[in-house]
Amino acid sequence: MERAIVILVITARWLFILCLPALLLTASIGIAVNSQWLYEYGFDKYNISQVTGLADSELEKAASGLIDYFNSGEEFIDTTVIKDGQPFTLFNQKEGAHLKDVKGLIQLDYWVLLGAGIYAVVYAAVSLSWLTRECRRKLAVSIINGSGLTLGLMLLLGLIALLDFDRFFLQFHLISFTNDLWQLDPTKDYLIMLFPQGFWYDATLFFAVLTLVLAVILAGVAGGYLLITRRREIF
Repeated sequence: MERAIVILVITARWLFILCLPALLLTASIGIAVNSQWLYEYGFDKYNISQVTGLADSELEKAASGLIDYFNSGEEFIDTTVIKDGQPFTLFNQKEGAHLKDVKGLIQLDYWVLLGAGIYAVVYAAVSLSWLTRECRRKLAVSIINGSGLTLGLMLLLGLIALLDFDRFFLQFHLISFTNDLWQLDPTKDYLIMLFPQGFWYDATLFFAVLTLVLAVILAGVAGGYLLITRRREIF
């Protein structure tokens, strides 16, 4: 019985360590997806108003429409903007079908975030409230380990993106989608005109840096706790 409990405790701790990268990664993706300023930063940097012929106000409407769609229960997006004084539907049928696939990935991200978050909070609450000081110390060590694992993954991702982003971007689409709807025409499909590959490079770096920052903050808090408790034991 005691051996089974020990195995259960160790398993729970390792699950927590593995949950932290999933939690931080999915949280960063969620923040990036819902950050309208990131969309508008890309519009400004890549002169999207000039490329599309859409006014800045219409581009802002397109960005907010995408964010609303990703968080809605609607199956397909329906965004109308004004160009040359005339309203028109921004995304065609193929783009709408691809955005439906993208929305599925984002919803999956939310579910993973929810699951990892619930487990991490429950595990941390048990360690902090119900068990011994040693358990709290092990919690801090686990947070540092999980944050370190996250840092390693993000550094690897950043290195891959810096060395060959084109290949990374292609492989991501081949793995993530079971169709070729993502292969759009930059001369007529507004989705790819709004978000050129350069934007996705910047977004990937934003995601990686944000995840690194969150991991460093967690590790710093846990490390600070260990330092304080150790000083108390010494003095």
